[in-house]
Amino acid sequence: MTVHDVARHLPEIAVLREHCRSMAVLEAVLSPEWESRRHSFDDHWSETESMASMRSGSGDEYSIVFSPAGVYVRGFDHESPMSPYAEDGPWPGVLDEVPEVFRPYVGEPVFSDEDGMSLVTACMWRRTVDDGWKAGTIGFPDAATGDPDGANYLFQLLVHRSPEAFQRWAEDYYEVPVDLEAVRHVFSSRPLTEEVVRALNPEIVLVDLSQDIAETGYPTSWDTEQQ
Repeated sequence: MTVHDVARHLPEIAVLREHCRSMAVLEAVLSPEWESRRHSFDDHWSETESMASMRSGSGDEYSIVFSPAGVYVRGFDHESPMSPYAEDGPWPGVLDEVPEVFRPYVGEPVFSDEDGMSLVTACMWRRTVDDGWKAGTIGFPDAATGDPDGANYLFQLLVHRSPEAFQRWAEDYYEVPVDLEAVRHVFSSRPLTEEVVRALNPEIVLVDLSQDIAETGYPTSWDTEQQ
């Protein structure tokens, strides 16, 4: 699976945004220590942009910027044969067709190394006027494996978006049982409650997540009580 295959499986922008936010909230509950989490969501990355991100802890990562213009997706697999370090720059075609409205993200320092090199092996985008997700015209390495740009590995939970898929991943990653009904609750974007938090992690309560909730913008039972 390459970035082109992933692009065909991504949902509408609003659905992807809620999915990314839900994963970040679930991990905030499962792992109070931010450093141990893989998925994050910053609803206030800028005044007009939100950003979802994933970091593996071993150098692999993705960033998804949600803006009024649409969405820009950047992934980096450090072991990919398409690594910019292998070619002294991004692989031909990966960034060449990025629309002008998203070009500032190509050179974004947060998505680059200390020398300004874009850390990218896979890139996708979708403008609000587009009818689907796009990726560049790319000649993938002839001798590459079935995942030459790392897209299959990086974006697996964006392609397989079921609660069951997340539960399997989380139980493997955190090595603890993960309550499926609680995952379904959050994946439905229903307000986070004490009961859901307790089902996922009995060692914390809802108020312990105040900072994470504020960062993600996810609704809680507090919001319902204040209405």
